[in-house]
Amino acid sequence: MAIAAANAEDYTSLQRGLILATATLATTLYATTILVVSVILPQMQGALSATQDQIAWVVTFNILATAVATPLTGWLAGRFGRRQTMIFSQTGFMLATLACGLAPNLEFLVIARVFQGAFGAPLVPLAQATILDSFPKSKQAFATSVFGMGVVIGPVIGPVLGGYLADIYNWRWAFFMIVPAAAAGVAGLMLFLPDSRTRATTRLDWTGFLTLVIAVGAMQLMLDRGNRQDWFQSFEILIEAGIAVLAMYLFIAHSMTTSKPFLNFEHLTDRNYVLGLIFVFIYGMLNFTPMVLFPPMLQGLLGFPNQVIGELLGARGAGAVLGFFSAMWIGKLDVRIGLMFGCLVQAASGLWMMSFSLDVSFYEVAVASALQGFSVGVIWPPLTVATFRTINPQYLAETSAIFHLLRNLGSSVFISLSVTMLVRSTSMNYGRLMEFITPYNKNLKAAIQSGAADVSAADGLARVSVAVARQASMLGFLDAFALYTAASFAMFLMIPLFKIRKNA
Repeated sequence: MAIAAANAEDYTSLQRGLILATATLATTLYATTILVVSVILPQMQGALSATQDQIAWVVTFNILATAVATPLTGWLAGRFGRRQTMIFSQTGFMLATLACGLAPNLEFLVIARVFQGAFGAPLVPLAQATILDSFPKSKQAFATSVFGMGVVIGPVIGPVLGGYLADIYNWRWAFFMIVPAAAAGVAGLMLFLPDSRTRATTRLDWTGFLTLVIAVGAMQLMLDRGNRQDWFQSFEILIEAGIAVLAMYLFIAHSMTTSKPFLNFEHLTDRNYVLGLIFVFIYGMLNFTPMVLFPPMLQGLLGFPNQVIGELLGARGAGAVLGFFSAMWIGKLDVRIGLMFGCLVQAASGLWMMSFSLDVSFYEVAVASALQGFSVGVIWPPLTVATFRTINPQYLAETSAIFHLLRNLGSSVFISLSVTMLVRSTSMNYGRLMEFITPYNKNLKAAIQSGAADVSAADGLARVSVAVARQASMLGFLDAFALYTAASFAMFLMIPLFKIRKNA
Protein backbone atom coordinates (compact mmCIF):
# COMPACT_ATOMS: atom_id res chain seq x y z
CA MET A 1 0.00 0.00 0.00
CA ALA A 2 1.37 3.42 -0.95
CA ILE A 3 2.40 5.95 1.67
CA ALA A 4 -0.33 8.56 2.02
CA ALA A 5 0.42 12.06 0.77
CA ALA A 6 1.26 14.48 3.57
CA ASN A 7 3.23 17.57 4.44
CA ALA A 8 7.01 17.11 4.65
CA GLU A 9 6.93 17.49 8.45
CA ASP A 10 4.29 14.76 8.83
CA TYR A 11 6.34 11.87 7.43
CA THR A 12 8.20 9.58 9.81
CA SER A 13 11.92 8.94 9.38
CA LEU A 14 11.14 5.43 8.09
CA GLN A 15 8.71 6.77 5.51
CA ARG A 16 11.20 9.36 4.31
CA GLY A 17 13.89 6.69 4.08
CA LEU A 18 11.67 4.42 1.97
CA ILE A 19 10.69 7.29 -0.32
CA LEU A 20 14.32 8.32 -0.73
CA ALA A 21 15.54 4.77 -1.41
CA THR A 22 12.79 4.07 -3.95
CA ALA A 23 13.22 7.35 -5.84
CA THR A 24 17.02 6.97 -5.87
CA LEU A 25 16.81 3.41 -7.24
CA ALA A 26 14.57 4.51 -10.11
CA THR A 27 16.92 7.38 -10.92
CA THR A 28 20.06 5.23 -10.77
CA LEU A 29 18.65 2.65 -13.18
CA TYR A 30 17.76 5.27 -15.77
CA ALA A 31 21.09 7.07 -15.34
CA THR A 32 22.89 3.75 -15.81
CA THR A 33 21.62 3.48 -19.39
CA ILE A 34 22.84 6.95 -20.43
CA LEU A 35 26.43 6.00 -21.28
CA VAL A 36 26.34 2.19 -21.20
CA VAL A 37 25.85 2.08 -24.98
CA SER A 38 29.10 3.99 -25.56
CA VAL A 39 31.05 0.96 -24.30
CA ILE A 40 29.19 -1.73 -26.25
CA LEU A 41 28.70 0.26 -29.47
CA PRO A 42 31.54 -1.49 -31.43
CA GLN A 43 30.22 -4.93 -30.43
CA MET A 44 26.66 -3.94 -31.38
CA GLN A 45 27.87 -2.61 -34.71
CA GLY A 46 29.50 -5.92 -35.61
CA ALA A 47 26.63 -8.08 -34.34
CA LEU A 48 23.98 -6.08 -36.22
CA SER A 49 26.10 -5.55 -39.37
CA ALA A 50 25.71 -1.78 -39.18
CA THR A 51 27.92 1.04 -40.41
CA GLN A 52 29.34 3.53 -37.95
CA ASP A 53 26.80 6.15 -39.00
CA GLN A 54 23.91 3.70 -38.70
CA ILE A 55 24.84 2.45 -35.23
CA ALA A 56 25.12 6.07 -34.05
CA TRP A 57 21.32 6.34 -34.35
CA VAL A 58 21.07 4.05 -31.30
CA VAL A 59 22.49 6.93 -29.25
CA THR A 60 20.96 9.80 -31.23
CA PHE A 61 17.33 8.67 -31.04
CA ASN A 62 17.59 7.89 -27.33
CA ILE A 63 18.84 11.43 -26.70
CA LEU A 64 16.07 12.87 -28.89
CA ALA A 65 13.37 10.89 -27.07
CA THR A 66 14.69 12.03 -23.69
CA ALA A 67 14.74 15.67 -24.84
CA VAL A 68 11.19 15.44 -26.21
CA ALA A 69 9.67 13.69 -23.17
CA THR A 70 11.33 15.74 -20.42
CA PRO A 71 9.31 18.98 -20.90
CA LEU A 72 6.07 16.94 -20.72
CA THR A 73 6.88 15.76 -17.19
CA GLY A 74 5.19 18.64 -15.37
CA TRP A 75 1.91 18.27 -17.25
CA LEU A 76 1.87 14.49 -16.81
CA ALA A 77 2.44 14.81 -13.06
CA GLY A 78 -0.26 17.45 -12.78
CA ARG A 79 -2.74 15.45 -14.83
CA PHE A 80 -2.14 11.92 -13.49
CA GLY A 81 -0.12 12.51 -10.29
CA ARG A 82 3.57 11.90 -9.60
CA ARG A 83 3.06 8.38 -8.28
CA GLN A 84 1.05 7.10 -11.25
CA THR A 85 3.37 8.82 -13.73
CA MET A 86 6.50 7.37 -12.13
CA ILE A 87 5.06 3.84 -11.93
CA PHE A 88 3.99 4.00 -15.58
CA SER A 89 7.34 5.44 -16.64
CA GLN A 90 9.36 2.88 -14.68
CA THR A 91 7.30 0.01 -16.09
CA GLY A 92 7.68 1.30 -19.64
CA PHE A 93 11.40 1.85 -19.08
CA MET A 94 11.79 -1.74 -17.82
CA LEU A 95 9.97 -3.22 -20.85
CA ALA A 96 11.86 -1.00 -23.29
CA THR A 97 15.19 -2.05 -21.74
CA LEU A 98 14.21 -5.71 -22.08
CA ALA A 99 13.29 -5.04 -25.71
CA CYS A 100 16.73 -3.48 -26.29
CA GLY A 101 18.38 -6.70 -25.13
CA LEU A 102 16.10 -8.87 -27.27
CA ALA A 103 16.36 -6.70 -30.40
CA PRO A 104 16.76 -8.94 -33.50
CA ASN A 105 17.92 -6.11 -35.78
CA LEU A 106 19.06 -2.50 -35.79
CA GLU A 107 15.64 -1.03 -36.60
CA PHE A 108 14.02 -2.77 -33.63
CA LEU A 109 16.86 -1.66 -31.33
CA VAL A 110 16.54 1.99 -32.38
CA ILE A 111 12.78 1.93 -31.72
CA ALA A 112 13.34 0.28 -28.32
CA ARG A 113 15.91 2.95 -27.44
CA VAL A 114 13.37 5.64 -28.33
CA PHE A 115 10.88 4.16 -25.86
CA GLN A 116 13.63 3.69 -23.27
CA GLY A 117 14.51 7.39 -23.42
CA ALA A 118 10.88 8.56 -23.52
CA PHE A 119 9.77 6.45 -20.55
CA GLY A 120 12.92 7.11 -18.54
CA ALA A 121 12.98 10.89 -19.01
CA PRO A 122 10.30 11.76 -16.38
CA LEU A 123 11.90 9.60 -13.68
CA VAL A 124 14.71 11.98 -12.65
CA PRO A 125 12.72 15.24 -12.33
CA LEU A 126 9.76 13.51 -10.66
CA ALA A 127 12.02 11.67 -8.22
CA GLN A 128 13.71 14.95 -7.32
CA ALA A 129 10.36 16.73 -6.91
CA THR A 130 9.07 13.93 -4.67
CA ILE A 131 12.15 14.03 -2.45
CA LEU A 132 12.08 17.82 -2.10
CA ASP A 133 8.39 17.62 -1.25
CA SER A 134 8.89 14.84 1.33
CA PHE A 135 11.77 16.33 3.32
CA PRO A 136 11.73 19.56 5.34
CA LYS A 137 14.12 22.25 4.14
CA SER A 138 16.52 21.52 7.01
CA LYS A 139 17.04 17.96 5.72
CA GLN A 140 16.94 18.57 1.99
CA ALA A 141 20.74 18.82 1.68
CA PHE A 142 21.09 15.30 3.08
CA ALA A 143 18.28 13.92 0.91
CA THR A 144 19.60 15.47 -2.30
CA SER A 145 23.08 14.14 -1.50
CA VAL A 146 21.77 10.58 -1.45
CA PHE A 147 19.55 11.17 -4.47
CA GLY A 148 22.40 12.81 -6.37
CA MET A 149 24.47 9.66 -6.09
CA GLY A 150 21.98 7.96 -8.38
CA VAL A 151 22.07 10.78 -10.92
CA VAL A 152 25.86 10.94 -11.05
CA ILE A 153 27.07 7.43 -10.21
CA GLY A 154 24.63 5.68 -12.54
CA PRO A 155 26.51 6.80 -15.68
CA VAL A 156 29.72 5.47 -14.08
CA ILE A 157 28.26 2.10 -13.10
CA GLY A 158 26.69 1.50 -16.52
CA PRO A 159 29.83 1.54 -18.71
CA VAL A 160 31.94 -0.40 -16.18
CA LEU A 161 29.50 -3.21 -15.40
CA GLY A 162 27.92 -3.24 -18.85
CA GLY A 163 31.31 -3.50 -20.56
CA TYR A 164 32.33 -6.31 -18.22
CA LEU A 165 29.20 -8.36 -18.97
CA ALA A 166 29.51 -7.64 -22.69
CA ASP A 167 33.05 -9.04 -22.67
CA ILE A 168 31.96 -12.20 -20.85
CA TYR A 169 28.69 -12.83 -22.71
CA ASN A 170 27.59 -10.29 -25.34
CA TRP A 171 26.24 -6.74 -25.65
CA ARG A 172 22.67 -7.80 -24.82
CA TRP A 173 23.60 -8.42 -21.18
CA ALA A 174 24.38 -4.72 -20.73
CA PHE A 175 20.59 -4.27 -21.00
CA PHE A 176 19.51 -7.52 -19.34
CA MET A 177 21.38 -6.61 -16.13
CA ILE A 178 19.04 -3.63 -15.61
CA VAL A 179 15.72 -5.49 -15.99
CA PRO A 180 15.54 -7.28 -12.58
CA ALA A 181 16.48 -4.12 -10.69
CA ALA A 182 13.91 -2.17 -12.72
CA ALA A 183 11.22 -4.70 -11.74
CA ALA A 184 12.19 -4.20 -8.08
CA GLY A 185 11.96 -0.45 -8.70
CA VAL A 186 8.39 -0.79 -9.99
CA ALA A 187 7.42 -2.75 -6.87
CA GLY A 188 9.08 -0.17 -4.63
CA LEU A 189 7.28 2.71 -6.32
CA MET A 190 3.93 0.95 -5.93
CA LEU A 191 4.55 0.24 -2.26
CA PHE A 192 6.31 3.30 -0.92
CA LEU A 193 5.90 6.30 -3.21
CA PRO A 194 3.38 8.95 -2.05
CA ASP A 195 1.25 10.84 -4.52
CA SER A 196 1.48 14.60 -4.97
CA ARG A 197 -0.87 16.58 -2.77
CA THR A 198 -2.10 18.79 -5.59
CA ARG A 199 -3.40 18.09 -9.07
CA ALA A 200 -3.74 20.33 -12.08
CA THR A 201 -6.68 19.81 -14.42
CA THR A 202 -5.63 22.25 -17.13
CA ARG A 203 -5.65 21.13 -20.75
CA LEU A 204 -2.35 20.50 -22.46
CA ASP A 205 -1.16 23.51 -24.45
CA TRP A 206 -0.46 21.57 -27.64
CA THR A 207 0.95 24.55 -29.54
CA GLY A 208 3.47 25.31 -26.79
CA PHE A 209 4.33 21.65 -26.30
CA LEU A 210 4.86 20.86 -29.98
CA THR A 211 6.93 23.98 -30.72
CA LEU A 212 9.17 23.29 -27.70
CA VAL A 213 9.55 19.63 -28.67
CA ILE A 214 10.48 20.55 -32.24
CA ALA A 215 12.97 23.18 -31.05
CA VAL A 216 14.66 20.88 -28.54
CA GLY A 217 14.60 17.88 -30.88
CA ALA A 218 16.13 19.79 -33.79
CA MET A 219 18.81 21.24 -31.52
CA GLN A 220 19.71 17.84 -30.10
CA LEU A 221 19.88 16.33 -33.58
CA MET A 222 22.11 19.18 -34.75
CA LEU A 223 24.45 18.79 -31.76
CA ASP A 224 24.67 15.02 -32.12
CA ARG A 225 25.34 14.97 -35.86
CA GLY A 226 27.15 18.30 -36.23
CA ASN A 227 30.69 17.02 -35.92
CA ARG A 228 30.12 14.07 -38.30
CA GLN A 229 28.49 16.38 -40.88
CA ASP A 230 31.10 19.19 -40.59
CA TRP A 231 28.64 21.51 -38.89
CA PHE A 232 27.37 24.44 -40.97
CA GLN A 233 29.12 23.19 -44.09
CA SER A 234 26.31 20.64 -44.20
CA PHE A 235 22.86 21.45 -45.58
CA GLU A 236 21.35 19.03 -43.02
CA ILE A 237 22.82 20.97 -40.08
CA LEU A 238 21.65 24.29 -41.54
CA ILE A 239 18.10 22.94 -41.84
CA GLU A 240 18.14 21.59 -38.26
CA ALA A 241 19.50 24.87 -36.89
CA GLY A 242 16.89 26.87 -38.77
CA ILE A 243 14.06 24.67 -37.51
CA ALA A 244 15.35 24.93 -33.92
CA VAL A 245 15.54 28.75 -34.02
CA LEU A 246 12.13 29.16 -35.67
CA ALA A 247 10.40 26.68 -33.35
CA MET A 248 11.93 28.29 -30.25
CA TYR A 249 10.80 31.74 -31.42
CA LEU A 250 7.25 30.44 -31.95
CA PHE A 251 7.30 28.78 -28.53
CA ILE A 252 8.39 31.95 -26.75
CA ALA A 253 5.95 34.14 -28.71
CA HIS A 254 3.06 31.77 -28.03
CA SER A 255 3.90 31.35 -24.34
CA MET A 256 3.99 35.12 -23.81
CA THR A 257 0.64 35.71 -25.51
CA THR A 258 -1.53 32.83 -24.26
CA SER A 259 -3.34 32.72 -20.92
CA LYS A 260 -2.38 29.13 -20.05
CA PRO A 261 1.03 28.31 -21.58
CA PHE A 262 2.68 24.89 -21.55
CA LEU A 263 5.46 26.28 -19.35
CA ASN A 264 4.77 29.10 -16.91
CA PHE A 265 7.24 31.93 -17.53
CA GLU A 266 6.36 33.42 -14.14
CA HIS A 267 8.85 31.00 -12.60
CA LEU A 268 11.57 33.08 -14.28
CA THR A 269 10.82 35.93 -11.88
CA ASP A 270 12.37 33.83 -9.11
CA ARG A 271 16.02 34.89 -9.01
CA ASN A 272 17.30 31.70 -7.40
CA TYR A 273 15.49 29.53 -9.94
CA VAL A 274 16.87 31.47 -12.92
CA LEU A 275 20.39 31.35 -11.49
CA GLY A 276 19.94 27.64 -10.83
CA LEU A 277 18.93 27.02 -14.45
CA ILE A 278 22.02 28.85 -15.74
CA PHE A 279 24.22 27.09 -13.20
CA VAL A 280 22.85 23.60 -13.95
CA PHE A 281 23.34 24.22 -17.68
CA ILE A 282 27.06 24.80 -17.07
CA TYR A 283 27.09 21.94 -14.55
CA GLY A 284 25.67 19.68 -17.25
CA MET A 285 28.31 20.95 -19.67
CA LEU A 286 31.06 19.73 -17.36
CA ASN A 287 29.44 16.59 -15.98
CA PHE A 288 29.84 14.03 -18.78
CA THR A 289 32.48 15.71 -20.95
CA PRO A 290 35.53 14.08 -19.26
CA MET A 291 33.84 10.67 -19.48
CA VAL A 292 33.48 11.17 -23.23
CA LEU A 293 37.03 12.49 -23.78
CA PHE A 294 38.94 10.12 -21.52
CA PRO A 295 38.31 6.76 -23.29
CA PRO A 296 39.59 7.83 -26.75
CA MET A 297 42.58 9.56 -25.15
CA LEU A 298 43.48 6.64 -22.89
CA GLN A 299 42.85 3.84 -25.36
CA GLY A 300 43.56 5.37 -28.77
CA LEU A 301 46.43 7.65 -27.79
CA LEU A 302 48.04 6.17 -24.69
CA GLY A 303 47.25 2.49 -25.25
CA PHE A 304 45.50 1.81 -21.92
CA PRO A 305 43.50 -1.46 -21.94
CA ASN A 306 39.71 -1.46 -21.44
CA GLN A 307 39.99 -2.85 -17.92
CA VAL A 308 42.22 0.03 -16.82
CA ILE A 309 39.85 2.57 -18.39
CA GLY A 310 37.03 1.00 -16.39
CA GLU A 311 39.09 1.39 -13.21
CA LEU A 312 39.70 5.06 -13.99
CA LEU A 313 35.96 5.61 -14.46
CA GLY A 314 35.52 3.81 -11.16
CA ALA A 315 37.83 6.38 -9.55
CA ARG A 316 35.39 9.05 -10.67
CA GLY A 317 32.55 7.12 -9.03
CA ALA A 318 34.52 6.77 -5.80
CA GLY A 319 35.25 10.48 -5.82
CA ALA A 320 31.55 11.23 -6.38
CA VAL A 321 30.52 9.09 -3.40
CA LEU A 322 33.04 10.89 -1.22
CA GLY A 323 31.80 14.22 -2.56
CA PHE A 324 28.17 13.45 -1.73
CA PHE A 325 29.06 12.34 1.79
CA SER A 326 31.06 15.56 2.21
CA ALA A 327 28.07 17.54 0.94
CA MET A 328 25.96 16.15 3.79
CA TRP A 329 28.26 17.95 6.22
CA ILE A 330 28.84 21.01 4.04
CA GLY A 331 25.05 21.29 3.66
CA LYS A 332 24.85 22.53 7.24
CA LEU A 333 26.66 25.67 6.11
CA ASP A 334 25.59 28.37 3.68
CA VAL A 335 24.89 26.62 0.34
CA ARG A 336 27.09 29.16 -1.44
CA ILE A 337 30.08 27.81 0.48
CA GLY A 338 29.40 24.32 -0.87
CA LEU A 339 29.04 25.66 -4.41
CA MET A 340 32.28 27.62 -4.20
CA PHE A 341 34.20 24.69 -2.77
CA GLY A 342 32.86 22.30 -5.42
CA CYS A 343 33.64 24.72 -8.26
CA LEU A 344 37.15 25.23 -6.90
CA VAL A 345 37.79 21.47 -6.94
CA GLN A 346 36.32 21.23 -10.43
CA ALA A 347 38.60 23.99 -11.72
CA ALA A 348 41.56 22.29 -10.01
CA SER A 349 40.78 19.05 -11.84
CA GLY A 350 40.74 20.99 -15.12
CA LEU A 351 44.12 22.55 -14.40
CA TRP A 352 45.45 19.11 -13.49
CA MET A 353 44.23 17.69 -16.83
CA MET A 354 45.85 20.55 -18.70
CA SER A 355 49.22 19.30 -17.41
CA PHE A 356 48.83 15.87 -19.07
CA SER A 357 51.37 14.64 -21.61
CA LEU A 358 51.96 11.45 -23.60
CA ASP A 359 53.82 10.16 -20.54
CA VAL A 360 50.86 10.64 -18.18
CA SER A 361 50.57 7.88 -15.61
CA PHE A 362 47.61 5.89 -14.35
CA TYR A 363 47.89 7.71 -11.02
CA GLU A 364 47.67 11.17 -12.59
CA VAL A 365 44.56 10.28 -14.60
CA ALA A 366 42.97 8.60 -11.56
CA VAL A 367 43.51 11.75 -9.46
CA ALA A 368 41.89 13.94 -12.13
CA SER A 369 38.97 11.51 -12.47
CA ALA A 370 38.46 11.35 -8.68
CA LEU A 371 38.58 15.15 -8.38
CA GLN A 372 35.93 15.49 -11.08
CA GLY A 373 33.67 13.01 -9.31
CA PHE A 374 34.24 14.71 -5.96
CA SER A 375 33.35 18.15 -7.35
CA VAL A 376 30.17 16.80 -8.96
CA GLY A 377 29.13 15.28 -5.63
CA VAL A 378 29.81 18.46 -3.67
CA ILE A 379 28.05 20.81 -6.12
CA TRP A 380 24.80 18.93 -6.74
CA PRO A 381 23.11 19.07 -3.29
CA PRO A 382 23.61 22.80 -2.57
CA LEU A 383 22.71 23.62 -6.18
CA THR A 384 19.42 21.74 -5.88
CA VAL A 385 18.61 23.26 -2.49
CA ALA A 386 19.41 26.83 -3.61
CA THR A 387 17.46 26.50 -6.87
CA PHE A 388 14.22 25.13 -5.41
CA ARG A 389 14.23 26.71 -1.96
CA THR A 390 11.75 29.42 -2.98
CA ILE A 391 9.67 27.34 -5.43
CA ASN A 392 6.08 26.50 -4.46
CA PRO A 393 5.80 22.69 -3.98
CA GLN A 394 2.86 22.73 -6.40
CA TYR A 395 5.25 23.56 -9.25
CA LEU A 396 8.14 21.26 -8.32
CA ALA A 397 7.45 18.71 -11.08
CA GLU A 398 7.34 21.35 -13.83
CA THR A 399 10.34 23.32 -12.60
CA SER A 400 12.37 20.13 -12.00
CA ALA A 401 11.67 19.00 -15.56
CA ILE A 402 13.11 22.22 -17.01
CA PHE A 403 16.03 22.00 -14.56
CA HIS A 404 17.00 18.55 -15.83
CA LEU A 405 16.24 19.42 -19.46
CA LEU A 406 18.82 22.21 -19.30
CA ARG A 407 21.28 19.89 -17.57
CA ASN A 408 20.96 17.42 -20.46
CA LEU A 409 21.18 20.18 -23.07
CA GLY A 410 24.32 21.50 -21.38
CA SER A 411 25.91 18.08 -21.66
CA SER A 412 25.02 17.79 -25.35
CA VAL A 413 26.25 21.29 -26.18
CA PHE A 414 29.59 20.98 -24.42
CA ILE A 415 30.33 17.45 -25.61
CA SER A 416 29.78 18.63 -29.18
CA LEU A 417 31.96 21.71 -28.61
CA SER A 418 34.71 19.67 -26.97
CA VAL A 419 34.78 17.00 -29.67
CA THR A 420 34.78 19.65 -32.40
CA MET A 421 37.61 21.52 -30.69
CA LEU A 422 39.53 18.26 -30.30
CA VAL A 423 39.21 17.34 -33.98
CA ARG A 424 39.99 20.79 -35.36
CA SER A 425 42.72 21.59 -32.86
CA THR A 426 44.41 18.27 -33.61
CA SER A 427 44.40 19.05 -37.33
CA MET A 428 45.77 22.56 -36.80
CA ASN A 429 48.44 21.38 -34.37
CA TYR A 430 49.53 18.66 -36.78
CA GLY A 431 50.07 21.24 -39.51
CA ARG A 432 52.04 23.51 -37.18
CA LEU A 433 54.21 20.71 -35.81
CA MET A 434 55.01 19.39 -39.29
CA GLU A 435 56.54 22.79 -40.07
CA PHE A 436 59.36 21.86 -37.67
CA ILE A 437 60.21 18.63 -39.53
CA THR A 438 63.00 20.17 -41.62
CA PRO A 439 66.74 19.57 -42.06
CA TYR A 440 67.31 22.78 -40.09
CA ASN A 441 65.69 21.51 -36.90
CA LYS A 442 68.54 20.92 -34.42
CA ASN A 443 66.53 18.52 -32.29
CA LEU A 444 65.58 16.43 -35.32
CA LYS A 445 69.23 16.41 -36.44
CA ALA A 446 70.27 15.14 -33.03
CA ALA A 447 67.63 12.40 -33.16
CA ILE A 448 68.82 11.31 -36.61
CA GLN A 449 72.46 11.24 -35.52
CA SER A 450 71.62 9.21 -32.41
CA GLY A 451 69.61 6.71 -34.48
CA ALA A 452 66.31 7.58 -32.80
CA ALA A 453 64.87 8.77 -36.11
CA ASP A 454 65.59 7.80 -39.71
CA VAL A 455 64.10 10.04 -42.37
CA SER A 456 66.04 8.49 -45.23
CA ALA A 457 63.52 5.65 -45.59
CA ALA A 458 59.74 5.63 -46.05
CA ASP A 459 59.10 3.69 -42.86
CA GLY A 460 61.25 6.15 -40.92
CA LEU A 461 59.26 9.09 -42.23
CA ALA A 462 56.05 7.24 -41.36
CA ARG A 463 57.24 6.81 -37.76
CA VAL A 464 58.04 10.53 -37.54
CA SER A 465 54.58 11.32 -38.92
CA VAL A 466 52.94 9.06 -36.34
CA ALA A 467 54.93 10.68 -33.54
CA VAL A 468 53.88 14.16 -34.71
CA ALA A 469 50.25 13.03 -35.01
CA ARG A 470 50.27 11.72 -31.42
CA GLN A 471 51.68 15.00 -30.13
CA ALA A 472 49.10 16.97 -32.14
CA SER A 473 46.29 14.81 -30.79
CA MET A 474 47.51 15.28 -27.22
CA LEU A 475 47.54 19.04 -27.74
CA GLY A 476 43.98 18.76 -29.03
CA PHE A 477 42.89 17.06 -25.81
CA LEU A 478 44.68 19.73 -23.77
CA ASP A 479 42.75 22.44 -25.64
CA ALA A 480 39.49 20.65 -24.84
CA PHE A 481 40.54 20.42 -21.17
CA ALA A 482 41.32 24.16 -21.22
CA LEU A 483 37.74 24.82 -22.37
CA TYR A 484 36.51 22.65 -19.48
CA THR A 485 38.64 24.64 -17.02
CA ALA A 486 37.42 28.00 -18.32
CA ALA A 487 33.79 26.90 -17.89
CA SER A 488 34.58 25.77 -14.33
CA PHE A 489 35.91 29.19 -13.40
CA ALA A 490 32.88 30.85 -15.06
CA MET A 491 30.60 29.16 -12.54
CA PHE A 492 32.13 31.22 -9.72
CA LEU A 493 30.58 34.41 -11.09
CA MET A 494 27.00 33.35 -10.30
CA ILE A 495 27.44 31.93 -6.81
CA PRO A 496 27.34 35.24 -4.86
CA LEU A 497 24.06 36.14 -6.62
CA PHE A 498 22.07 33.35 -4.94
CA LYS A 499 19.75 34.70 -2.26
CA ILE A 500 19.67 32.51 0.83
CA ARG A 501 17.12 33.00 3.57
CA LYS A 502 18.53 32.18 6.96
CA ASN A 503 15.16 31.11 8.33
CA ALA A 504 14.24 28.89 5.41
